Amino acid sequence: MYYSPLRYPGGKRKLANFFKLLFRANDLMDGDYVEPYAGGAAVALALLFENYAARIHINDLDRGVYAFWRAVLCDTDALCRRIAEVPVDMETWERQRAVYDATDPDPLDLALATFFLNRTNRSGIITGGVIGGKAQQGTWKLDARFNKPDLIQRIEKIARHRSRIHLYNDDAAPFIDRMAQTLPGRSLFYLDPPYFVKGKSELYANYYEEQDHRLIAERVSRLEHPWVVSYDDVPEIRALYRRFRCMAYGISYSTQTRYRGREVMFVADGLVLPPVDNPSAIKANECRRLERRIAQAAAAPLLDL
Repeated sequence: MYYSPLRYPGGKRKLANFFKLLFRANDLMDGDYVEPYAGGAAVALALLFENYAARIHINDLDRGVYAFWRAVLCDTDALCRRIAEVPVDMETWERQRAVYDATDPDPLDLALATFFLNRTNRSGIITGGVIGGKAQQGTWKLDARFNKPDLIQRIEKIARHRSRIHLYNDDAAPFIDRMAQTLPGRSLFYLDPPYFVKGKSELYANYYEEQDHRLIAERVSRLEHPWVVSYDDVPEIRALYRRFRCMAYGISYSTQTRYRGREVMFVADGLVLPPVDNPSAIKANECRRLERRIAQAAAAPLLDL
């Protein structure tokens, strides 16, 4: 099920079932879920819509991504109307690119430009190239991922849940500190920072230097709430999180060419992990089976009484 209107290379939608199991296994149901690097917020929306999380807190420093989510929540009708009316052609692509690159665009204009480029560029990379190339001679054209009725429905569904969605536009480190002080104990942080190796590529508008990765690791290590961090699997990141449990797994996604690599996931001490080998490869039927198993294990002490 696709809940997010945004596309991301290596998007975390495939991790949603893993986080559902984390919520079940760690008594987090009806708690809060926090993403300091929200992007498309695919996991957050799955947990919200399927009633695992009572509230989600999504943060993104990128001005375009923030403008889009703010329009979804606060200016829904105007955004949907613009999406319904916008021509999906190269002339519009050039115009939206100019809006996105402008120094001080109107927030709603920026929201539409971010969305338009995300849906019409290869793999959703906003600063990347258009699907089909500028000559539009490829197999796929720029409208291949621009199903207006479906995308508008997704936006409207998100807006109907706006009272349970909290949006922020902060640097990750102070955002983590603020959330740690204000959220209830039944809360889970999920951090998916920019890759260490590919961090300066076109994948990220706000890339990290090595000291930025170190700063986030320090903030995370002080959290008293449960947390999960995912990264590209490289020695430098493993060194930063060497105190904590980890699991490595394969991923695949497409930018200009298909890519298969490895990520590593680090978890807080005390967090109960579901018995899976690859957190990004849990099918729906396996998720349901494991949820039943978790529920049975939780009920066993009561049955003994």
